[in-house]
Formats: sequence, C-alpha cells, structure tokens
Amino acid sequence: MKRAAIWMALLASLAGAAHGHEVRPAYLELRQTGEEAWDVTWRVPARGEDLRLGLYVELPHGAEILTEPQAVSRDDVYQEQWSFRRPGGLAGQTIRIAGLASTSTDVLVRIVRLDGGTQTTRVFPRSPSFEVEDSPRPLSVARTYLVLGVEHILLGVDHLLFVLGLLLVVGVHRIRLVKTITAFTAAHSLTLALATMGFVRVPSAPVEAAIALSIMFVAAEALHARAGRPGLTARAPWIVAFAFGLLHGFGFASALAQVGLPQTAIPVALVLFNVGVELGQLAFVALLLGLAAAARRWRGRWPAWVEAVPPYAIGGCAAYWTLERVASFWSR
Repeated sequence: MKRAAIWMALLASLAGAAHGHEVRPAYLELRQTGEEAWDVTWRVPARGEDLRLGLYVELPHGAEILTEPQAVSRDDVYQEQWSFRRPGGLAGQTIRIAGLASTSTDVLVRIVRLDGGTQTTRVFPRSPSFEVEDSPRPLSVARTYLVLGVEHILLGVDHLLFVLGLLLVVGVHRIRLVKTITAFTAAHSLTLALATMGFVRVPSAPVEAAIALSIMFVAAEALHARAGRPGLTARAPWIVAFAFGLLHGFGFASALAQVGLPQTAIPVALVLFNVGVELGQLAFVALLLGLAAAARRWRGRWPAWVEAVPPYAIGGCAAYWTLERVASFWSR
C-alpha cells in the first residue's frame, strides 16, 4: 500500500501540468456592420490578468482600424474588441493569427455577414491563417462544433478521470455500466443545454472546484469497494452518475461559452457539440473496456497493491486540482 501512495503522490505532482482541462482554443469573431466595416471580438486563453497567450490577429492589407481595442480579462480569458474598415470588403482575403504556429492551441473563427450568413472554421498551428469565403458552407458549423465536442472530452482530463473512477466502481457488468453511462450522459446534456441557453447561470470557479471534488469522491468509493466496504456508488452508481453529471454539464457549458455559439445556428451548434462529447466519451469507455479485458488475462501475475494504484492516482490528481481551484478564488 505504501507503493500505491507513492504513485499517488507522483501523479498528483504531474496534475499541475495538466490543470485538468483541455488546451482551450482562442476565439475570433468578425461581425459585419456595413459594406466595408466590421466589429472584432478576440478572446485568448489567459492565466489571471497579466499572463495571456501571445496570439494576435493580422488583418488583410488595406484594413483601417476605426476604434482602438478595448481589453478586459475575466475567467481566465483575455478579450479585446475593436472595429475596422477595409475597402473592397473581406471576401477572398486572408487573415493570419500571428504567434499561433509556436503554440499547441487552435483558433475557432466565426464570421457573421450583414445578410446573416455565417462562416465557421478553425485555424491550427500548422496553418495559422484562413481565407474569408464569398459564401459560407452549410456544413461548416456542424463539423466545427462536432469536432470541438470530441476534443473537449478527450482532452478534458478531469472529466475522463471521473468516468474512469465510475468504471472502477461499476466494473464491466453490462447492465449497470449502461445505466451509469446513460445517467451521466442525460444529466450533463441537460445542464449543458440549460446553461448554454441562459436559463441557469452558475459561476465557473466553484463549479470547477466541485468537479474536482466529485473525482475525489468516486476515487474514494473505488477504494472502499475494493476494501469490501461498498458505498452509494457501488450500490446505485446511476444515481451518483446523474447527480455529478449535472455538475459536469456546467463545466462543459463553461468551456463552450468561452468560444461562443453562432447566433444564427445555436441549436445545431449546441446539439453537435453535445454529440461530439458523447462520441468522445464512448470512445474512452470502449478503450477502458478493452484494457480491462486485456488486464484480466494477467490478473494474479502482479502484486495486489497494483490494483490500488488507479484510484489513488485519480484521487491524488483530484486533490491537487481541488486545492488549485479553491486557491484561485482569491486570485480572480
């Protein structure tokens, strides 16, 4: 058991680098206000008020700034807003994101025209520029938000560790596993929709801290079940999954709010983001089941303490995130 505790401490120290979240994308919105005039909203991931990613928008040649950028920092996001004019418009022009090539993030771009048409695309470090289209492609919004949902869950380490903790308690029992995953899906889909549509508003900082606590809870439940003292999660995992799923849905909504939704296609973007989250979650569960099947062949060939490493590691990471997120309350 001492070895398991050592593993927990080591993995908890690595949690500082992970921060429990995906690499958040930057967000650029260009909203047309006249034949040659545009309003710009530019959001960049940040840490506090003084530390932000060094990403900058480079407009096409001939663009004339009409209003100086107004900057504000809040909720780990640095945001600027300004207006510009470009004779001849933007159709067919290239916009570049300076500094993107040296990062591991990407940029979600939304362009809204006077006629309501919307172009949605993503810009990656390997190709840090994009071309403004003459007319938007109908499937661009659906594809962009579907991929964004998949990436959010697969790169969101805290959400994945919660799912892993549930599976450690539930095991590979098919009916219980289906009920548990279904309850978690239904719950976070509900709060994601309510929060995104503005029916419920919850501060992001307490939600993130509570999510870390939920991971600590399932890790402890996994250890209790292994010691022959099954708790509520072992007896009724779908209830725990639904209750904490409501909480995780607010976390998904917070991430989605940072990149925004296209005003002309909110239902499509919301549904496709949620579908992407579910596809990513199912892929992760399938991977875990495959690993569990492989591990059963080797069971009995390793010391008993090895099986305690996963819940201790999950709990260690969650403990670190809890302290980090609670401490951030006083730095905002």
